[in-house]
Amino acid sequence: MSKRKLSRQQTWRIEKIQDERAKRAARRDTDTQAALTAGELGPEQEGLVVAHYGTQVAVESAPGESQRCHLRANLEGLVTGDKVVWCEGDPMGVVVAQQDRHSVLSRPDPYGKLKPVAANIDQILLVIAPLPEPHANLIDRYLVAAQAVEIEPVILLNKMDLLTADAELQLAMDELLSIYPTLGYRVLHTSIKDSGMAELHDTLRERTSVFVGQSGVGKSSLVNALLPDADIRVGALSESTQKGTHTTTTAQLLHLTCGGTLIDSPGIREFGLWHMSKEQVEQGFREFLPLLGTCKFRDCQHEHEPGCAILAAAESGAVNERRLDSYRRIVASLEDG
Repeated sequence: MSKRKLSRQQTWRIEKIQDERAKRAARRDTDTQAALTAGELGPEQEGLVVAHYGTQVAVESAPGESQRCHLRANLEGLVTGDKVVWCEGDPMGVVVAQQDRHSVLSRPDPYGKLKPVAANIDQILLVIAPLPEPHANLIDRYLVAAQAVEIEPVILLNKMDLLTADAELQLAMDELLSIYPTLGYRVLHTSIKDSGMAELHDTLRERTSVFVGQSGVGKSSLVNALLPDADIRVGALSESTQKGTHTTTTAQLLHLTCGGTLIDSPGIREFGLWHMSKEQVEQGFREFLPLLGTCKFRDCQHEHEPGCAILAAAESGAVNERRLDSYRRIVASLEDG
């Protein structure tokens, strides 16, 4: 993803909006402090952000019991999954402090700036499906990004029922995914119509998870199958493009009957890695790790240099050629950005 170049007028407008937001935040903070001093709010308690609504969040201290809250002026970066300290109020509570995160998932905004969308995630479930057609490069982008934020990824092939009557498509999916278990990645197979949901429940149990992937792969349908009462809106595939339509508009945290939690976040069709360095991308390819630093040249690009350890591994079969090509495509996209 390339960064958009802003005109002078656009820059001025953005600065004006940010200044107005800062003034509003300062007024809210003054009002909050006055309420705290006057004893109009309840005692401080720990809570969990379960949804985000612009300048407000929904916070719960017990599953199913939440209240909308204002934020202190220095807490505008809160996202779903954040652990906070807050005070109940009438009609609205107030978040007074943010606790440390152990992980955060971000995505680029339209201007190329990274924006956090969910926090304290234990695992990322990369959902793919036979349609829209998945590509190895897209899968690898997600896996590299998961490695960069140190969140465990799980590959989930959904809509398995589409493969039962299409042997050619089944073969293509098997070939696409065959490399990942050999690299230590877990691969699940699900269909809300047939099977695999019990294994998915086991994977989600006692963990905070997030579904990511292209629109149209069935993320919302999976959530509805896991939690029928959630009533997540489902979008159909476009007949002309076989791509999905975006259905989720804000990140929300859902409690599962298995004891885990799921953060349902806005769908994105491509996970941009422009903000990463070449070294981070290298480290995101697990099979490269034992070889990094052993090439003849320190600035080796793993293209055609003599003494390249990764090229030698590809020639011997220790590194998959398709994965090497995927690495090169990702690095090239960084340079284009």
